[in-house]
Amino acid sequence: MKKKIILDCDPGMDDSMAIVMAAKSDVLSLLAVTTLNGNYPADVTAKNALKVVEMLGIDIPVAKGMSEPMVRSSPQDPFTHGSDGQADINLPEPERRLSPLHAVDLIIRLVRENPGEVSLVCTAPLSNVAMAMKLAPDIKPLIKEIIAISGSFGLNQAAFLNATGDTPQSEWNVYVDPEAAKIVYESGVPFKAIGLDVATFFSVDFSDDDISRLKGSERREAKFLSNAIDFVKGRGYKAYCTCIDCMAVAYAIDSSLIRFEKCRVGIETKDGLTLGMTVRDGRHHHVWQDLEEIEVAVDADYRRFLDMLVSLSIE
Repeated sequence: MKKKIILDCDPGMDDSMAIVMAAKSDVLSLLAVTTLNGNYPADVTAKNALKVVEMLGIDIPVAKGMSEPMVRSSPQDPFTHGSDGQADINLPEPERRLSPLHAVDLIIRLVRENPGEVSLVCTAPLSNVAMAMKLAPDIKPLIKEIIAISGSFGLNQAAFLNATGDTPQSEWNVYVDPEAAKIVYESGVPFKAIGLDVATFFSVDFSDDDISRLKGSERREAKFLSNAIDFVKGRGYKAYCTCIDCMAVAYAIDSSLIRFEKCRVGIETKDGLTLGMTVRDGRHHHVWQDLEEIEVAVDADYRRFLDMLVSLSIE
């Protein structure tokens, strides 16, 4: 039986490849793609999701969601995914239409229709999920789990050197809407956070053979990824930028790829130097027991992850 997921995202080139992985995996049943403000405004991310769905030739609902964070105005991402939000590849304008349902309403409906079966794979700010929980708190015990690209937990140098938020030690998805992240982290739903410590680790890099396989493929999604790699490298970034969000889908496909540990974590919602920080209390003694206990990614099999991504792109 396939694992049912909703992919909540903000495409973005790496979110776009996450859609590719989720749609092409024979392990997952992708019920819907929901989008929101994050890497780009909500209108752009919704259109980009439609473009990827059309590129793949699949028939699933795509619903646009929150256009702003829950209680604050939206920041501008200091990292650009190009003029089109997809590494300047300029996919054709989509012909298909968005779902008539708001993304929040679609999440609520699908979770209620599939109690205990739906995993939410979140690669964007958690605004849609938090709002769904606020409007329909009955769905919280019905969600199987949440797998999210979320946070930075200070486990290694990648957590600090590759911080993506606009404060020195924050991760973008939490920084954009820390109030939403706090709601979801504290919801009681099983929560697996894949932070920058793992999602942007320095071993997430493509080999020359990976690049050759992508460039030698006629698949449009392979060309998409190859173009994205060239785009980020041309701007002085590492290739991990093209596949950060893919790690959440990869874990949904194969749970042996990433190792997690339980941690007590709090979210800083006060403005200033630490806004959006995910503060892990990793002490041996005197741990703050009132902080929520979640599962934090601590290590991954990066070679198997990249093999999975390349194989799903070219097949």
